[in-house]
Amino acid sequence: MYRRPLQSALRSAFSSRTALGQVPEQGPCLSKASCRVLGAKAPSQAQNRALHGTRELCNVKQTPQASEEEVGAFTKLIEAMGFTGALKYNKWKIKIAALRMYTCCVERINYDEFFEKCTLPDTLNSWFLVAQIHVWMCLVRMRQEGREGKYMCRYIVHSMWEDVEQRSKIMGIDAFHRKESMKAMTETFYAAIFGYDEGILSDDCVLAAALWRNLFNRQCEDPRQLELMVEYVRKQMQFIDALDGEDLLLTGEVKWRPLVEENAQSILKVATPTYNDAGL
Repeated sequence: MYRRPLQSALRSAFSSRTALGQVPEQGPCLSKASCRVLGAKAPSQAQNRALHGTRELCNVKQTPQASEEEVGAFTKLIEAMGFTGALKYNKWKIKIAALRMYTCCVERINYDEFFEKCTLPDTLNSWFLVAQIHVWMCLVRMRQEGREGKYMCRYIVHSMWEDVEQRSKIMGIDAFHRKESMKAMTETFYAAIFGYDEGILSDDCVLAAALWRNLFNRQCEDPRQLELMVEYVRKQMQFIDALDGEDLLLTGEVKWRPLVEENAQSILKVATPTYNDAGL
């Protein structure tokens, strides 16, 4: 019932401004030694993927980055006050694209497969934990698109919280417990994206530690589940990094790679989305 589409409720989100909170402090990361301990439990005959490792922190997107857009003093002033200056594209087009991108995160994902492969209970909280991974990957991608991308990120997150609240109401959660749940989910979300950001820029052990803390709630006993999710995040980030930024800003269309596939190391050919002159 909590997975029922709520697009009509999401569209009402654009009538109010978004206020994002601060990122809470993240707990200690799972050490590499702990990752090895988990890995020791895997069957010896199973064939594992090669460990991704790096000694330097680099951008997720390896393609050359465009120079930072120069803005005037007035724009900097009003943005420092919490407002948004003039953008390259119409703000309403970006808002619609943000809603579509969030919709892709909740309606184009096979949540039952994630619950089965990762041994997660079929609950609203498990749904949120899987959804926030995909929302985070969209945020990582759109933050690379300058001021327009950052503006879009605000409304992706805003759409997510509107959706979570509506799903809570449908489930019959009373106002007091709904408020407490939303507060806990907010803290979980910002702590998770902090850990995922660190993991995507580091090696597989750091990313696995972030997934173990946030997605599995420190209760994953099978290292193969961690391996599966690390592989999924890596290949998914590689895939959406190849998508054209202008198309994402105008359409918000994202197609996800399967959770389990035979040749996960290969990148699929990205289909170019289509949109009309109005960007719709």
